[in-house]
Amino acid sequence: MLDLLLTKVRLQNEARLMDVGVRKGRIAYIAPSGGESVPDALHREQGAGGMLLPGFVEPHIHLEKAYLLSRMEHEAASLQDAIQMTAEMKHGFTKEDMQARSLAVIREAVRSGVTHMRCQAEVDPILGLTAFEAALELKERVRDALDLQIVVFPQEGIFKSPGTAELMEEALRLGGDAVGGITYQDADLQAHLQLVFDMAEKHGKPLDFHADFSDNPDQLAIAEIADRTIAAGMQGLVSAGHVTSLGSLEHGRAMSVADRIKEADLHIMSLPATDLFINGRGERERPRRGLTPVGLLLEKGVNVVIGVNNVRNPFTPFGKADPLETAWLLAVTAHMGGDADARQLIQMLTEGAGRALGLRNYGLREGSEADMVLFSVPTERDILLDKPERRTVWKRGVKTAETQVASQVHGLL
Repeated sequence: MLDLLLTKVRLQNEARLMDVGVRKGRIAYIAPSGGESVPDALHREQGAGGMLLPGFVEPHIHLEKAYLLSRMEHEAASLQDAIQMTAEMKHGFTKEDMQARSLAVIREAVRSGVTHMRCQAEVDPILGLTAFEAALELKERVRDALDLQIVVFPQEGIFKSPGTAELMEEALRLGGDAVGGITYQDADLQAHLQLVFDMAEKHGKPLDFHADFSDNPDQLAIAEIADRTIAAGMQGLVSAGHVTSLGSLEHGRAMSVADRIKEADLHIMSLPATDLFINGRGERERPRRGLTPVGLLLEKGVNVVIGVNNVRNPFTPFGKADPLETAWLLAVTAHMGGDADARQLIQMLTEGAGRALGLRNYGLREGSEADMVLFSVPTERDILLDKPERRTVWKRGVKTAETQVASQVHGLL
């Protein structure tokens, strides 16, 4: 007996309509629709030919910095301006305030189809461990709807903000899931990298960097990260967000760095809403695009994924926690408009991001956890182009969100 049977759904790389069954939180049955021996189920839902995807994976988001527009006295004019503005506002953050804004983001993400998320929780002398503790409490609170990973993130720098290293150590002892790094906040890059790689080795954690967030091709910390990853034997365990300087590098050199990124099996997290808003400001003639070179990296076989990053704050005064909105933006700005591109972009939101987060038992296959999102449209391209609001979401086979939309158009034939 199945707990749930979804009938007549479309799956990726499958032309036929399929039935998908769930038992005890895991996918236990996948077969073509209309078969003679369909298992009994306590609950049945009709897919009506809509596409069923694995739950979206949000790989890079800042929860405690969301929804700050009403507190801003002016708009950020640069990356450092956004960092400074946010640092000043952080003095007024409380655990309750951070949790309320974080929970608003998580609710939006779950409605959108997200079943796994990695957030960046800031630890520094301003906040101490309060942002991390707020995230840790939320991790338990939302576990029935969302698996939350927490990066111990030194936004203000480590050596630049004495006491941060000790706070990071404590956060990792308390249950942090990954060690964060930020290559553009400390003057001594090598010392910064050495410290966070040592910390990751000590605690047996993956690494997640903010790296090379500029248009300056001379900022290539990603090459150093790749070298250290290989030397430490941490291939597949290191991620880097932004990496936009690589998009300004001469093509031949960019190809060489991309080869090294592939060899290190780094996961590159494109954050287009923030990257496009902050970058490209320093040149009046031919301003740079401000993105990591997604096409080149994909050609080299690098695992490129997509993150929302920020929601309505000095770094990104737009958006919501819907991965499809961010994927659509990347499709436009990275020239990914074809049918194969749409399939690639959906892969970046699901299996690719799942690999970056080290997820096990993920995906639409028998034995995997039944984390799923059902759309009313039949293809990946339809999902990307329409960004349909009508979605149904399950976490370990239990329905966590359902959005139905009714509309009427008056006065037209």
